[in-house]
Amino acid sequence: MVMLLSGLWRSLGADVVQLRAILNIRLILDDRKPAALGRPQKVKKDRKHGTLLNVVIFLAMGFFYMLPIAVVQDRVFSLTIYFSLLFAIVTFMLITDFSNVLFDSRDKYILFPRPIDDRTLVLARLLHVFIYLFRIIIPLSLPGWALLGWQDGWKSATLFILPLLLLVFMALFVVNGIYLMVLRIAKPDKFKDVINYFQVVTSVIFFASVYFLPRVFDTKHPHDFNILAYPWVRYFPSYWLAACWSWIGYPATFSGTALYSALAVIFPLLCMYLLVKYLSPQFASRIAGIDAVDNGAYVAPGAKRVPPSKSYQKLAYFFNRSDEARAGFMIAWLQSSRSRSFRMRVLPSFAFVPIYFVYILTQNSSFSDAFHHMSKQPKHLLLLYMSSFVMISALNYLTMSDQYKAAWVYYATPVETPGNIMIGAFKALCVKYFLPFYILLSVFIVYVWGGGAILDVILGFINVVLFVSCIARVSFRHLPFSIQEQTKQGGSRILKSLLAMLIPSSLGFAHYFCIRFDLLWLKLIFLVLSSILLWLVWESYAKTSWATMTKAADAE
Repeated sequence: MVMLLSGLWRSLGADVVQLRAILNIRLILDDRKPAALGRPQKVKKDRKHGTLLNVVIFLAMGFFYMLPIAVVQDRVFSLTIYFSLLFAIVTFMLITDFSNVLFDSRDKYILFPRPIDDRTLVLARLLHVFIYLFRIIIPLSLPGWALLGWQDGWKSATLFILPLLLLVFMALFVVNGIYLMVLRIAKPDKFKDVINYFQVVTSVIFFASVYFLPRVFDTKHPHDFNILAYPWVRYFPSYWLAACWSWIGYPATFSGTALYSALAVIFPLLCMYLLVKYLSPQFASRIAGIDAVDNGAYVAPGAKRVPPSKSYQKLAYFFNRSDEARAGFMIAWLQSSRSRSFRMRVLPSFAFVPIYFVYILTQNSSFSDAFHHMSKQPKHLLLLYMSSFVMISALNYLTMSDQYKAAWVYYATPVETPGNIMIGAFKALCVKYFLPFYILLSVFIVYVWGGGAILDVILGFINVVLFVSCIARVSFRHLPFSIQEQTKQGGSRILKSLLAMLIPSSLGFAHYFCIRFDLLWLKLIFLVLSSILLWLVWESYAKTSWATMTKAADAE
């Protein structure tokens, strides 16, 4: 179906024969890609239900995004909101999931030595992503499409196809434009870091939109949505796409509807033309430059190597007594900074905690009212104990790595007690990730609830660390970055984790009991008991032996 437009691809400067061959191989490789979850299987099985599962997921998301069409009566305004949401989610998916397709540096080994120009290569990548997008965009837009057909008739349903196609064009242009702009501005060795942090930001925005976006639409008062209250909407491409409904008789509030609907067609086509015709030069050479930096080891003559900071070594000696614990501390400190997958999974959790706290806080009132009455209730305990999510997220990925085979170094050294390495790595996560985040939360809590909350902050910190330590003690008996990422967690680990929550959770309820009845003496007793229990758990975790680790792995 894509090659039916071979005349268009030829006019854009692509070699049609090469384009067909590249796309054919890419799609064959997509079908052979193994599943990303579960244990590696000895017998390879064909994927039969992965695509169907993705269709079901995106179809469920489509029911959520069709909400504006259902509650806003102004058709042009409702479609403006709908296309804005759809454009945002498609762009986020492109940035987070398809960067490896847009910037696949492995092409240099097969395609770059061949006489293939940049335009053919760029167009092949764009069309590959375009096919991926339609596997997503069709189930995602199907509920809204069906609702339009049911409410407005066949004309609206038929017209829906054109703006949907143009929206995909614009999403491709925006994402590729951002990537190419970063390629021109950032140095090759910093490019992937910039993209990773951009992906973190987009994932946080998407997480926040899931919780807060439904509150924008008040289903009890759908008539309150008036496009005249938002005159700036007319300058957005999503409004241009919605203005196309003026072709079938739906009125648009703003003047110049014919111009806006014409821009809906001209602008996306112009975007694709500019992307392939003018933004593609130097694309392949810049990708090759990134790959050369990643692979290696060449340093220009006279270039100075920046020595690593030694502050983590001082921290390792300060927080640990044994050399094995210090080594585990430094390994976890350095590897957590160097691993992109670790940062991508852990960093968003710092934003998830305050977002979810604000969501719970404003369930039955506005943010201003909730913030005004917040200090009168002990809701700071919720924020303190929710902070454990950051530490649990970091701990969950502390043991996983895509380069897990490098863990042979642990077994090649004369380490008698591997628990010392694990407790050192655990302390590194506490110091590097959890402690700075907890200090920021503590400053906010003391500012809102006053100096009387300082003791709660201290007790909450000890209880949270105790809570995570118990989980690590019973469920994470693996050396840092030593197991495969695709390894499935066994039922015994999940059961042990649930049992480990009982003691710290009971202490958390006791903490609330002390505040509720203003029992300072009981709060001090719990502070002492929690500290003693934390010390006992750490000592037990540090004494983990090789035999205990083997038994834990067999149990899983």
